[in-house]
Amino acid sequence: MRTRPGPGHRPRPGPGHRPSHRLCHRDLLMRADPPADGSATITAEVIRNALAVTVEEASIVVVRAAHSFNIQEGADAAGALLDARGQLVAQSAATSVMHSASLRCGLASIIEDVPLEEMRPGDVYASNDPYRGGIHANDIMVLRPIFAGGRVRWFGGTLIHVADMGGTAVGGLGALATSTYDEGVLLPTVRLYEEGRPNRDVLAIVARNSRTPAKVIGDIQALVAGVNVLARRVEELVGRYGADVLGHHMDDYLDYAERRLRDALAQLPSGTYRGSFTVDSDGVAPERTFEVVATVTLGEGEVTVDFTGTAPQSGGAVNASFSQTLSGVLYAIRCLVDPSIPMNEGCFRLIHTVLPAGSLVNPDQPAACGGRMVTVSAVVEAILAALSDALPERAVAASGLVHVYTLSGVHPTGERWLVLGYEFGGIGARRGMDGPDATGAYFLGGRSVIPQIEPLEAQLPFLVERCGLIPDSGGRGQWRGGLGVEMSLRMTAPAVLTVRGDRMVVPPPGTLGGGPGTAGSYAVRRANGALEHLDSKQQNVGLATGDVFTIRTSGGGGLGPPLERDPAAVAEDVREGRVTEASGSERRRI
Repeated sequence: MRTRPGPGHRPRPGPGHRPSHRLCHRDLLMRADPPADGSATITAEVIRNALAVTVEEASIVVVRAAHSFNIQEGADAAGALLDARGQLVAQSAATSVMHSASLRCGLASIIEDVPLEEMRPGDVYASNDPYRGGIHANDIMVLRPIFAGGRVRWFGGTLIHVADMGGTAVGGLGALATSTYDEGVLLPTVRLYEEGRPNRDVLAIVARNSRTPAKVIGDIQALVAGVNVLARRVEELVGRYGADVLGHHMDDYLDYAERRLRDALAQLPSGTYRGSFTVDSDGVAPERTFEVVATVTLGEGEVTVDFTGTAPQSGGAVNASFSQTLSGVLYAIRCLVDPSIPMNEGCFRLIHTVLPAGSLVNPDQPAACGGRMVTVSAVVEAILAALSDALPERAVAASGLVHVYTLSGVHPTGERWLVLGYEFGGIGARRGMDGPDATGAYFLGGRSVIPQIEPLEAQLPFLVERCGLIPDSGGRGQWRGGLGVEMSLRMTAPAVLTVRGDRMVVPPPGTLGGGPGTAGSYAVRRANGALEHLDSKQQNVGLATGDVFTIRTSGGGGLGPPLERDPAAVAEDVREGRVTEASGSERRRI
């Protein structure tokens, strides 16, 4: 069985390359603790908080400067600081795990393509290749080297989903893509700026291949603005503390996170546990399902997740590149430990993966990867299912998945408009608590990344007729699954629609005797009253003025036997409209 490496990999260039399965330079990453005197502790805390503010400011700059609606209104942007060895030092609070994993994996590829000694102050690099650490074509990583003492010591990184990079469907939502060639322009390691001067040739190529050239260039410039601010703030810290002192405290911060995670993992029961999760389809072969299988081994304060047995890669777009699979693994493990453990390289050091080559979680080029969230979410569910056996007191049922869509059209002025939208389902119940309604797991950004309705209606040709919870959509159980959402958009001008979702055929299952949530759906009610049900993955559907597009997201699974639910909780559900009275009565009869 061929494998790709775990979290510390450093992929090498070349289409046929397969990096070895190992942590890169782990022996170089360990550092001795600093002196345990009070002044050192205070300085360490000041520096750590300064780094947190620095990366947060970078992400805010990206949001404020971006041209895409989903960035402006959803604030879905990443800011991160990494060191010259490719280690993640700090990330913005709103950064999802999939973004931080991609920035660190992508930086390793950039450093291999451009040796540190060849970089110059003012250089800014970009890439979006999922086979070199990226996510998919529309998620562009921008990294700027930060110099101290005449050499590269750190990198500022930003990442967002830019407006449009071409491909068969607008906004990077190639729901039926069969290769990366269908998903938009892929950038190898390129210099966006050379010693502070924009590389106009690269920007011109990107603009020429985009349906919305002004927006995509605006988004890229926002990314560059973010890393420039980040670099300036780090340079200020160097001026205050000196590069060596600053670097020492950064190294100690990583070691601190590693120690805390190791201690937390050591508290989990040692052993090997197995879980799996089923993906509905890839849209290309609708009758085919895909199984993600995770064998989790805990012991000695570390964890290994082996995906042997996972389905071969898909002919559609639901494949997850190695950085994205890693993000799902890391997120799932962090769900079981103290959330206050810092999210930096120290966490990556203790997590090992076995990723079978040519599988859904580690595909061969040029397999399409734009729909990777379907598989990354399945990775999380499979690991949580496995560890529910190890930790039944922390068991959690499966959750609804983000339901994504793009709408695009042409304004009367001739300018093209587009929006990437999404809505979340319910989270699965956990022991002792019902699942949250209408939200998403943190690695998807949570509900805070969903744009508000009013700014969208003010700028785009549709009206939101309804957005509310779906009664009875949460899975039954001693603890109920979170509710899904119904949202309906009425078009006030013609548009083209693309949708991509999952858990619409196989709904999120319950656990420990709990019932499944309801499945999601997409539909269009035409202006003449005709109702059309859409597939879970369908692209370039024409909409006319007056047509209503409706999303119904899936509910979370329930946990525990429904008969054991507290009658007072059932009564409260009925009062608040989360379940209908008939459903509540049925629950009491179970």
